Amino acid sequence: MAGRKKPLVVITRKLPDQVETRMRELFDARLNVDDRPMSQPELVAAVKEADVLVPTVTDTIDAALIEQAGPNLKLIANFGNGVDKIDVTAAAKRGITVTNTPNVLTEDTADMAMALMLAVPRRLTEGASVLTGDKKWAGWSPTWMLGRRIGGKRLGIVGMGRIGTAVARRAKAFGLSIHYHNRHRVLQSVEDELEATYWESLDQMLARMDIISINCPSTPATFHLLSARRLALMQPHAYLVNIARGDIIDEDALVKMLQDGKLAGAALDVFEHEPAVNHKLLKLAARGKVVLMPHMGSATIEGRIDMGEKVIINIRAHVDGHRPPDRVLPLRT
Repeated sequence: MAGRKKPLVVITRKLPDQVETRMRELFDARLNVDDRPMSQPELVAAVKEADVLVPTVTDTIDAALIEQAGPNLKLIANFGNGVDKIDVTAAAKRGITVTNTPNVLTEDTADMAMALMLAVPRRLTEGASVLTGDKKWAGWSPTWMLGRRIGGKRLGIVGMGRIGTAVARRAKAFGLSIHYHNRHRVLQSVEDELEATYWESLDQMLARMDIISINCPSTPATFHLLSARRLALMQPHAYLVNIARGDIIDEDALVKMLQDGKLAGAALDVFEHEPAVNHKLLKLAARGKVVLMPHMGSATIEGRIDMGEKVIINIRAHVDGHRPPDRVLPLRT
C-alpha cells in the first residue's frame, strides 16, 4: 500500500495489543482504547466516515445504521465468526462487503463446551464455592456433593458444524455416545469416526438424550429453536449446555423447567438478552442448578490474536482490490 493513502479503519472495541499495533502500521486505525461499547450516535459517526468498520459481538449493525453509512464505507470486517448482529443483506444492497473470522475459534469454543458439560453434572462450581464460602468445610464424606458421571451417557448435539464436530470428538473421548441433529447429514466418514447417530427429527432426539449441547448459529430460523414445547420433551435427568447464542433457547421456559425440577441442570455461556442476565438464572446458579459463564467460549489469547490476524488479512485483500477470503454472502446467513 506504499504511496497510497491509508484507509480509515474504525475499531469498535479494544483488541489485543499485538493486533492493534499491526493495524496502526498498516492502516489509519482508530482504536477504542477505553474498551467501552460504542453508543448508537458513535456508531453512526463511525460508519459515516470510515472506509472499513471492525465491529464485534457487542455492536448491532442493522439496516438502519447501514443506511446512514458514508460513501467510503465498503467493508465491514467483523471481529468474530457470528454475523447475526450484522444485516448482511442490507450491506450488500449498499455495495458493502461483510467478512468474519471463521475456523479460528473452533477448538477454544469446543473446549468450553466440554468444560461446561463436566461442570454441571459434577457440581464443580458448587464444590468450589464450599471452600470460599462462610462456612468451614467439614471434610470428605462418602455421600456428600454427589454428582453424575458423563461416561456412557448420550450426548445430543444441535448443529454439527465445525464446533459441533469438535465437541463430538472431545465427548467421544470421554465415553459419551454421540447423537446429532443438523440441517444436513454430515459425511459418512465423520459419522463413522465419531460413531455418531443422525436424527432428522430434533424432537425425537431431545426426548432421548442425557445431555444436549447447542452448537448452531443464531439465525431467524433458530430463534427459540428450543422452545417451551421442545424443552418439555427433554428428560428430567437431562442437562442442557449452550455455548452458541442465547436466543436459540427460550430462556424464560428454561428457567421455569429448572425451577420446577423438570430438568437436572444447565450450563450457559450466552444469554438471550446479553449482557443482561435473567435474575432468576442467578438465583438458580446460587442453588447449584445452573453454571453461568460471561460469554467466555472463545476467550483465549491465542484465539483473539488469530481473529485479529483474520480481520487484517480481509482488510488488506479488500484494499488491494481482491476478494476477501472470509466474505459472508447474504444467502449463507
